[in-house]
Amino acid sequence: MGTLRKANAYSKRTVVPFTRVSKKRQKSYIKVVPPQKIVKFEMGKPSMFNDGKLPHILKVVSTEKVQVRHNALEACRQYINKRLDEDLGGQYFFKVVPFPHHIQRENKMLTGAGADRMQTGMQLSFGKSIGKAAILKPGKELFIFALPNEKAVQTTRELIRQIDSKLPGGIRTDYTNLSVKKQ
Repeated sequence: MGTLRKANAYSKRTVVPFTRVSKKRQKSYIKVVPPQKIVKFEMGKPSMFNDGKLPHILKVVSTEKVQVRHNALEACRQYINKRLDEDLGGQYFFKVVPFPHHIQRENKMLTGAGADRMQTGMQLSFGKSIGKAAILKPGKELFIFALPNEKAVQTTRELIRQIDSKLPGGIRTDYTNLSVKKQ
């Protein structure tokens, strides 16, 4: 596989994911679906979260309508999970919320001398699938963290600030404390 195109090569205006993949090959618009790069969607200790031992909840929320590529989500997931595991000793729950369904395509163009005699231009320009993306609307969650204490919340906020450059569009962090609501 070649190099990735810039993210701005894909429109931010797409509303419906283009996922027409049929069991019958002839009815499929997209013949080959790229493999999913996100390996895990839930990390840490979900049992602690279910038992109520992780009362501090941080949610990373999108503030714009954007497409987030699966390799960007996986890069953020790996970095955050590694750092949280080192800093908190496994006492956390981390979830990647969006599932990339939207299939991105590319109409390959040749460059160099004689390239105009070898390519079809905009005839048959549907393109080949090169990756997947999750389409996010404003207010949609990207990541959810359940943490044991305030110190862990501050550590996680710092990690979120560090991954901000890996994600397209703007993000904000919402915080809730479940232990205060119970009292």
